[in-house]
Amino acid sequence: MAASLRLILGDQLTLSLPILQQANKQHDVILLAEVKEEATYVKHHKKKLVLLFSAMRHFAQTLKDEGYRVCYREYGDEDNQGSLLNEVKRCLQENEALTQVVVTEPGEYRLLKSMQQWSSQLDTPVEISEDPRFYASVDDFKEWAKDRKSLRMEFFYREMRKKHQILMEQGEPAGGKWNYDASNRKAMPANVHPPEPTRFSPDTVTKEVISLVETEFSDHFGDIGAFHYAVTRDQALQVLNEFIEQRLPDFGKYQDAMRHNMPWLFHSHISFYLNCGLLSAREVVQQAEAAWYAGEAPLNSVEGFIRQILGWREYVRGFYWHSMPQLQSDNYFNAKRDLPEFFWTGHTNMNCLRQCIQDTKHHAYAHHIQRLMVIGNFSLLCELAPEQVQKWYLLVYADAYEWVELPNVAGMILYADGGNLASKPYISSGSYINKMSDYCKNCGYSVSKKTGDKACPFNYLYWRFLDAHHTKLKDNPRMGLVYKSYEKMSQQKIDTIRRDGAAFLTKLSKNEEV
Repeated sequence: MAASLRLILGDQLTLSLPILQQANKQHDVILLAEVKEEATYVKHHKKKLVLLFSAMRHFAQTLKDEGYRVCYREYGDEDNQGSLLNEVKRCLQENEALTQVVVTEPGEYRLLKSMQQWSSQLDTPVEISEDPRFYASVDDFKEWAKDRKSLRMEFFYREMRKKHQILMEQGEPAGGKWNYDASNRKAMPANVHPPEPTRFSPDTVTKEVISLVETEFSDHFGDIGAFHYAVTRDQALQVLNEFIEQRLPDFGKYQDAMRHNMPWLFHSHISFYLNCGLLSAREVVQQAEAAWYAGEAPLNSVEGFIRQILGWREYVRGFYWHSMPQLQSDNYFNAKRDLPEFFWTGHTNMNCLRQCIQDTKHHAYAHHIQRLMVIGNFSLLCELAPEQVQKWYLLVYADAYEWVELPNVAGMILYADGGNLASKPYISSGSYINKMSDYCKNCGYSVSKKTGDKACPFNYLYWRFLDAHHTKLKDNPRMGLVYKSYEKMSQQKIDTIRRDGAAFLTKLSKNEEV
């Protein structure tokens, strides 16, 4: 009887995948492999590697318990072949009964292009199946995008709500509005104390992986200590359930807030598990929606949370495949500055950046406003080279895979695609950071000062950027008000902004302390 080799990737840890459901448990072989090529094509955060290797090992055991024939290659195996292709090749050579290879389409363009060559390289049929774990297929997005002048997430999100009947009542959005973002921009008062995140003590498997990563990936970014993430589906479900019960009610109004030495706040912390397959988007959305219907969470929180998954997550995945490979090289502002050294160390006098980068270094995590409006804002204002910023975001976060990272960084953060994804650059002065956080109270600069050595660099960098890119941005309808303010500035003020901006960027380029 013909048998298949069925490859499961580290972000496909989902029992309901068709290539598992359709497997013949007696004859087919399920392959999972920890390989150098995937672990090091960027130097992934140590905690990301621990999370994925441990989750893969636990998933392999689950498959064995379910009766599957499993071939698992650990990173430290003496005969580890170092790449997915070579592990597939070896498995085929060791099992002559395996006459075809079956994979689920990967989430990264480079890997899909590689897999499309496997059949000729292996001299064996390779079937690449669609990944059904998303609400919208790649073709669904292409159909939606066809003939549209602009690809705005809000309109895609509304179509998804209608199509899947989520937060809909008699054909209308629940509560009468599609979007409750206006209710979700509150700073968090000092007397509000978010619940602690769900934590797990490493078991024997995870401890073995921690030891492996400490030894084999010592030169990778990030801290490995105090690892506490979920590595099994049951644990991931516990994280989801505790978010719904404990933090979802206040998630909405505080989702954009930031606080000194408090990285977790009211966020869900489930993107790790959604993106590696331990949780499904559908179950997450359904639980959030059920919480609103049961009166356990307000609509602004539930809608805001669902929009991140049904709207943004689905949208960026479709946008990624629609825009590749051009998206990788887009550079609308011709940005060329090298990534500063403090992106790796967190050693800067700018407390907001220090907090967000150190959170990233410690946890392989920072929430979306830290990523967008602090680190990303700085990257755009300082015209850091897109390819370097993209690589940094891909390797430092445990939930980062290129399909979700690249559109967020190239399109949303850097506006490198010239507005195909975002309707305007997401930039701000220090006043936004001060409004949404307490970071400025502990900073070496003064957010109230607009220019000069002690001024918050975001203040003059913001206006310096608008000045430098006036030609490209002045006609953007969402930039009209800010350019009216710019045009009212005296020439002396503009000259001061240019001088301070140039001095700061010179120090940055020389990797001097800022």
